[in-house]
This record gives sequence, structure tokens and C-alpha cells, in this order.
Amino acid sequence: MYITKVPYTSKSGKIYHSILLRESYRENGKVKNRTIASLTRCSPQEIAAIQLALEHKDDLTVLASLKDSVELQEGPSVGAVWTVYQIAKRLGIEKALGTSFDGKLALWQVVARVIEQGSRLSAVRLARVHAACDILKMQRGFDENDLYDNLRWLSQHQEKIERRLLLSRRSNKKPELFFYDVTSSYLEGENNQLAAYGYNRDKKRGKQQLVIGLLCDESGEPVSIDVFPGNTQDPQTVSSQIRKVTQRFGCHRITFVGDRGMLKKKQIDALCEVDFYYITAITKPQIRTLMKADIIQMEMFGEQVHEVQQKGVRYILRRNPQRTKEIAMTRSQKRQSIDQLVQQENVYLKEHPRAQVSKAAERVQARIQRLRIQSWLSAIPESESRTLCLQVDEAALEHTSLLDGCYVIKSDLPQSIADKQLIHDRYKELSQVERAFRTCKTEHLELRPVYVQTESNTRGHVLVVMLAYLVVRELRREWSALDVTVQEGLAQLSTLCAMEMKVDGQGTCLRIPTPRQLSQELLKALGIQLPTVLPHKEFPVVTRKRLTKQRKA
Repeated sequence: MYITKVPYTSKSGKIYHSILLRESYRENGKVKNRTIASLTRCSPQEIAAIQLALEHKDDLTVLASLKDSVELQEGPSVGAVWTVYQIAKRLGIEKALGTSFDGKLALWQVVARVIEQGSRLSAVRLARVHAACDILKMQRGFDENDLYDNLRWLSQHQEKIERRLLLSRRSNKKPELFFYDVTSSYLEGENNQLAAYGYNRDKKRGKQQLVIGLLCDESGEPVSIDVFPGNTQDPQTVSSQIRKVTQRFGCHRITFVGDRGMLKKKQIDALCEVDFYYITAITKPQIRTLMKADIIQMEMFGEQVHEVQQKGVRYILRRNPQRTKEIAMTRSQKRQSIDQLVQQENVYLKEHPRAQVSKAAERVQARIQRLRIQSWLSAIPESESRTLCLQVDEAALEHTSLLDGCYVIKSDLPQSIADKQLIHDRYKELSQVERAFRTCKTEHLELRPVYVQTESNTRGHVLVVMLAYLVVRELRREWSALDVTVQEGLAQLSTLCAMEMKVDGQGTCLRIPTPRQLSQELLKALGIQLPTVLPHKEFPVVTRKRLTKQRKA
């Protein structure tokens, strides 16, 4: 590795020089050179410090004789930030965000979200521990207010960022299929501008929430994300996605995949108006309606897919034997829990002569309703013996369990484009969006708690989470052969710290040591090579909020 000065001539004929940090390597027996970094903007003192570090990289003991002019101290962590930055660069995230100061701040928010989740305040504190400014080549420092302003910038430029990201990833080849799904995320506070009460998928009663829609391409990679008020119903979000696909991304004749609660008649008609195909599923009552009309029969449900066509609509039928067993086991466990409750109530009635049998029956019936098995199970009080007994409606039980594990997929895709098995598999791949929601909400990225209140900040925060998920998805895929999770891998790389080297109190650089064995394996799996040195500049990365004041309060 060496530093070289390369001349070049501008359009006006003036000669300039670029100062480059380069490395020599062999390929097929030939010596080649590659540029690691441009040092043109570094001061002469910084370049001299890097040159000094390179000269003595094989024998650091020589630096002991320079103790009067060289000062060594522990530097910031570089391993995790460098890794996440390189992956974000590889995925086109850096290009989509741009090289402006706002783009650099947005990129740091993505990197911080991958490494350690939290608020904008915690992202600033994290930048003081990691070499954020040096690796991302920021030109000035920042505080938490800058990051909050940056969320608004992200919200204002979301369309442009998502369009750039799709183009950088796919060039001119547009997706032919989109997966779309919706989730909700509850809020602890009540001051968020998009917060509202609605159907809470997190089972958090009394909590306001946000509704989040995620659009993915055929490989399951997120393309766009939207935030809606918490009382927005799933089908109401589809029209905005249709406009987005046609106007923002310029796609035509694509296939739209959504679950049974998403694509209803109104939404399917809207898709047909723009010449989109659809793949969805139908509900159990709709299946029973088709059976009554003799369009499908119970014998058609099997482990292998079966197809029925009617008026241009294709129905793909299947029974999942594993799911059938799971439902039967769950129903049996619910029955056993009610049996135990009835035994406890009977013992109580026997020991307390003044206790009312009707009240005990009400308690058992309330539990039955909470378990949603009241259609075939009920508690019958017997006044003479002062006991309760359970009554099973066998006909109702048979009717309820008839369609266990059965599902029907509905599509208007022509058979010349996709056969029944392909349509079935495409619908099942909708689970990729569900996995993205799990990763974003709870597993790694922790979309909540949401530390922002305004609508624009909320949209910017959610966009940061989506971009961070792209990085986590790539890390998970590349590290799948290693016995390590993404969190463990990043924690290991975070231990790789640079050595800060100051020459005569002027020039400063970061000397990066050789990583440990596990860190080398993680980097090798990603195809990432660490630089030997980094130019270093002191930028004021500070926090306006002081924890000491909070502790005193």
C-alpha cells in the first residue's frame, strides 16, 4: 500500500494533481493496482501521518523512537460501520440518498438503525463511539436536531429515493410482480399526528397505532413503504399502491399479490382498470358459497393443488395436512382447558353450598366465548346435582372442522402466463413481506418505540427502517453459512477499533489493526476488505440533551 500523486488536465488546460491511497496486488501473475481512497482533500499533515503509518506498518516498535512526535491513543470503532456502509453502498442505498450533507445524515441514520436501535439522541451518541464521520466522509458535525430535520428531508424526498433505489438495483428491468401487505404498530404515547385507534394486530387494547403498508418486488425485497393513520382499513390502502406502481415506477401489466383481507371486489376492479393481474385468497364463507353453488367440491381439496375455472377466474384449491393437525390440536387443547375449568367450578360448588350454579355457568360460558368455540361447545348447569356439564354439538363441530387446513387462491392470470402451481407458490411467497414486518417491528430493527410525533418525521423514521431492513436482509443471506446471527456478527465487528495516531499534534489518522479470526471470517463472507488507514478529522458531534439533568430530575 502506498500514496501516489496522479496529474490530470482540466477542460481549461490547467494541470491538477490527485493524491491517492493505492494498493498493489497480483492477478493471474500480473501486478495490478487499485485505488482504496482519495486523499486529495486531506491536509499535508494528515497525508504525512498516513505516509508515516505506512512506512512502519510492519514494525510498530520503530514508532517508539518517535514518542516525542507521535501520540497514539484508542480510536473509534470502525468494523461495524465500515461493514454496514459497504453493504449499503453495494445495494445502491448511498446512491439513492445522494452525496449531500442530508444524504450523508440519512445514510448514518440507516447505519445506526442496523447497528443499534434507538432514538435520534442515541444515534448521535453512537456516532461519537463509531467512526461515522470518517467513514461516511462527512464535512461537518451534527446533533440530534439535525437528525430530526433530516427525517423531514427524507419524507419530502421519499418518492425520489425509492425510485432511484429501484433503478440502481434493477437498471431498466422493471418488476413484473409486486407483493403487498399491511401491518400495524402500536404507540405508547398519544401525541403522534398519525396515531388513531383501529384494529390492533399486536393485541394491545387501548393503544393508538399506525398502519404501515410495505410493497416488495418478486424477490421479496422492499420497494416502497407507506404510513397511514391508525384507523385506516387494509383495502383502503390499495389504491395508493396502484398509483405508485403505475406513476412513480412506470410499471404496466404486472401481477399484484395481496392477502384475502386486502384484495376485495372493489380493489380487484381497480386493478383490472389498469390492466393489472391479481393473486389473492378467499375467505371460508366464500369457500362455502362456492361449494353450495357446486363450483367446487370437498373432494377437490387434497395435498396436491387442484384448479377450477369459472368466468375467467381461476380457483386454486389445496388442503395443508400439517395445518389440519395443528388446528385439531388447538381445538383439543381448548376443550381440555374448559374441562379443567368445569372441574374447578364443580369442586367450588360442592364446597360452597350457597354458591349459585348459574353464576358458575356464566363464568365457564364467558371463557368458551373468549376461546371462540361457542358454536359447538356450551356449559349446561344441572340445578338438582349442583354441577356443570359440557355439551358438544357434534353437527356444529363437524361443520366447523370441515374446512380445517383448506384454502382457495383466486387469480385472473392467464394459463399461458402461469400454471396452477406457480400461482400457488407466488401467493405463499407473500410470507416474505410478513418476515420483513417481523424483522422491522420486533426482531432486529425495532420500528417501535416511535420517538417522533409529527407526520413527516414518522414517515422519515419508517423509511429509515425499510432501508435498514435491506441491509439486514443482505447480511442475513451472506452470513447464513456461518453460525452467527446478524446481531452477533455486528457486535463482533463493533469490537474492531482503530488506533488514532497524531503526529506533532497536527496530522491525525486512524490506523486499523488486523481483525480477529471471527471478524475476518465475517468480512470474508461479505467480500469486504478493511482499509489499513483512514484520514481523520475532528468534527463536533454533540448532544444537546444531557443525561445528568434527567438524572437530577
